[in-house]
Amino acid sequence: MDHILTLLIFTPLLFGVMLLLLPVSLRNSFKYIALAATLVQVVLSGWLYFHFQTGASFSGINHINEYQFAEKVSWISLNLGSLGNMQIDYFVGVDGLSIGLLFMSSIVMAVAVLASWEIKTNLKGFFALFLLLDTAVIGVFCALDFFLFYIFYELMLLPLYFLIGMWGGVRREYAAIKFFLYTLFGSVFMLLVMIGLYFSVTDPATGNHTFNIVHMMNPANYAQGSIFSAHQTLFGFPARSLAFVVLFIAFAIKVPVVPLHPWLPDAHVEAPTAVSIILAGVLLKVGGYGILRICFSIFPEVATAGAFWLGLLGVISILYGALNALAQTDLKRLIAYSSISHMGFVLLGVASQTTEGISGAVMQMLSHGFLSAMLFFLVGVIYTRVHDRYIYNFRGLASLMPQFTVFVLIAFFASLGLPGFSAFMGEAFVLIGAFTSSLVNGLLPSWMAICGSIGILLSAAYFLWTLQRMFFGETRLAGGEAWRTALTDVNFREKAALIPLALMALTIGIFPSLVFSKINDSVLALVHLFR
Repeated sequence: MDHILTLLIFTPLLFGVMLLLLPVSLRNSFKYIALAATLVQVVLSGWLYFHFQTGASFSGINHINEYQFAEKVSWISLNLGSLGNMQIDYFVGVDGLSIGLLFMSSIVMAVAVLASWEIKTNLKGFFALFLLLDTAVIGVFCALDFFLFYIFYELMLLPLYFLIGMWGGVRREYAAIKFFLYTLFGSVFMLLVMIGLYFSVTDPATGNHTFNIVHMMNPANYAQGSIFSAHQTLFGFPARSLAFVVLFIAFAIKVPVVPLHPWLPDAHVEAPTAVSIILAGVLLKVGGYGILRICFSIFPEVATAGAFWLGLLGVISILYGALNALAQTDLKRLIAYSSISHMGFVLLGVASQTTEGISGAVMQMLSHGFLSAMLFFLVGVIYTRVHDRYIYNFRGLASLMPQFTVFVLIAFFASLGLPGFSAFMGEAFVLIGAFTSSLVNGLLPSWMAICGSIGILLSAAYFLWTLQRMFFGETRLAGGEAWRTALTDVNFREKAALIPLALMALTIGIFPSLVFSKINDSVLALVHLFR
């Protein structure tokens, strides 16, 4: 299929336009149209994943001809006179870093549609924005032209701002503005670096300046004396180091890395369930992917020089997120802080610059995508029924909602790193990579891996304590008999969303080679780039 990536990216947009053209009298069909769009994406991304070829000649990273399902079309061509021609391409393709994230994101977006059944007002606006967001997310994972990447990256902001600000909780406007300002702060400075890279890098085939991300990874393509060529300074600092820091901050806000995390708990608590699922399951992975694809691949020498500080930020995120989760009494806020902790493992893994560590980081992103979506969906089930998330208002839910409790047990035990589930594989390989780094390349001290292990212990503490407080013991509910009646077990729609997520977490936990075999060649190429 020659244009399967374009089809994958723009299918939601086409369905969104169709939805906008329908009369309001058909409002009950809007959610089914959105579901159909995401299911088409699941089929397409599944086809891509299982037809993705492995081998050294398909590693991607810094070789254009090794990307798969690639499409390149001249998009904007402008004569700049003495500055030459500006050439911006519609250039998309996938390698091992992006193929798994595409498949995971498609499944999470389908689950988010099922979670949005709780939305009752302005359905046309909600699902149109949802489908626009879907297009932007998939576009980010496919774009290989920095200008195109930036457009998709910024396009995510608008629908998320309105989805939180219009359909969120009591403090939704505050949470939406806080999210928007934090993300925009990073994006504005990313634009400056992108322009600097454009005027520094030339296309070896045409000699024109280019936004091609892959060309930016090759030092030979940098014009002599250009701002981001080797040994250039800016404001008295190495220019490439400054560019790395600016780009890292932009993506670290999305991850989010402590101390750039304050937007996340508020956004999660106020967002509707479907948007919380997207934030945790997909948006956080955009940050991790950007660090690997942009920061580490274009500026590998800066990443190596700053590996200790990157690893330290990862460790701080792991411990800070876990300790804050332990202190929470709001179930949704607890899971939001657990996301900060679990995404800290991603940063620790990539900072190790080892094959094991980076493979573990990618596995952790995929695992957290499925598990965080499952956790936020489960919180939404309770909140939809009784409009309360305060942990101490519930006791003995296992006797009232046995099937729901089974899904909670799966999600909690999988998230705390129980062997046999995906999170165990991700975290274990990150810790192996951190230890290997201390022994082989000396980038990270061994105590960072020990601190990561303490983070796993703390995650077991807050998940098991939450289980004990809410689900076991004699049934006591703050809402009394009214809550007892309202707290019905999971229905068919909820099972249809939860079962695939549980199966994915279990499948890649038992058969991790389903992921590792797809990403290994690209990870090896990335590690080679560092060395």
